[in-house]
Amino acid sequence: MTASAAETACRVMVFARAPGEAKTRLIPALGEAGAAALHRRLVMHCLRAARESRLGPVELWCAPDASDPFFRECERRLGASLHAQGEGDLGARMQRAFESTLARAERAILVGSDIPALSAQYLRVADQALARGDDAVIGPAEDGGYALIGLSRCDPELFRDIPWGGSEVLTQTRRRLAALSWRSSELPVLWDVDRPEDLERLPQGLRTR
Repeated sequence: MTASAAETACRVMVFARAPGEAKTRLIPALGEAGAAALHRRLVMHCLRAARESRLGPVELWCAPDASDPFFRECERRLGASLHAQGEGDLGARMQRAFESTLARAERAILVGSDIPALSAQYLRVADQALARGDDAVIGPAEDGGYALIGLSRCDPELFRDIPWGGSEVLTQTRRRLAALSWRSSELPVLWDVDRPEDLERLPQGLRTR
């Protein structure tokens, strides 16, 4: 495989909101500045895992747009290309990202930006599932959603009218995959940082300093 072919085989997308607009439920425990600082560290952690996976180009999909100085810092320090998520609910924004990325790669993997246990190896296993023929691969989250979704094809029905943020996201997504007759697989369950009690599980390197 040539270098150019390797670059287009897979792309990893990280979805992130601007600091101050994410992790607001952590403000009672950390304060506004502390919650924003933790968010920055988590985004950087996920971008580093994506880069270290060496699967292909890393894209940072930004909300509400890519103008925040923190996103520019991510571009400069970690080499991630910046993309605006655009308007709509999470499903519409994910659909838009996958349509864009799968036009430039055979496979695309999307992760959130609040996953302390995300690793380069976890991303590699996801890509291996797609490379061997799966249409979709899911990294379930403990809260009933998912921390990762990888696709080798795209259909708007996969993301339409899902109750985002609820405990039925994964269940609904499994049903959609079955209705589409797509071949899919699931990875080990991960956890994300949403509530103050999640802070107790943070690795030392991600804790508020």
